[in-house]
Amino acid sequence: MPVRQNIVITGASSGLGEGMARLYAGMGRNLGLCARRIDRLEQLKAELQARHPSVRISVKALDVNDHARVFEVFHAFQQEFGTLDRVIVNAGLGKGQAVGKGRFDANLQTAQTNFIAALAQCEAAVGIFRQQQAGHLVTISSMSAMRGLPRNLTTYAATKAGLAALSEGIRADLLRTPIRVSTIFPGYIETELSGKADKTPLMTETEAGCRAMVAAIERE
Repeated sequence: MPVRQNIVITGASSGLGEGMARLYAGMGRNLGLCARRIDRLEQLKAELQARHPSVRISVKALDVNDHARVFEVFHAFQQEFGTLDRVIVNAGLGKGQAVGKGRFDANLQTAQTNFIAALAQCEAAVGIFRQQQAGHLVTISSMSAMRGLPRNLTTYAATKAGLAALSEGIRADLLRTPIRVSTIFPGYIETELSGKADKTPLMTETEAGCRAMVAAIERE
């Protein structure tokens, strides 16, 4: 299995994206990190390069709902690194309310970010991989995708199920090519998104959760 040296992670300014970035920097991988909060990305870059001076790290501001910008940023990372070996579609939202409770705005934002913007990221990444004839697409779904869920999780679970189905279709389309596709279904991992939620017996802390995710991604 090839070493995926140049890795792009979206939503890398906090939570799972930041956690995966820390682990991959420790493994000596080059990183293209993007998120809306460029100040936090710059802080993360400075910290990681102080610890791992041989690692190349590039950071770019990206709101994944700006679809044209997704393509610009991914192609800019490819030009900087020469190739993109892995793209981790991680950016997402956890907000939402029960359907019919007057919060269509929150549910719409979740649907747009978790599915439509994820589609844009997949389009951009797989276009590059097809041109390179190599690459590894990773989408971060959720164990919430396994069932329809009530209350504030209804739209969130639906978007993650949609992302998993999208990823499965892309995988089927690329089976006879060198391009690999992996869908990760994390359980309850403590992050900023989960900070306001009640602590559950099944919730693991961030570093342990990210280590399990990176191990699964590395196995492709």
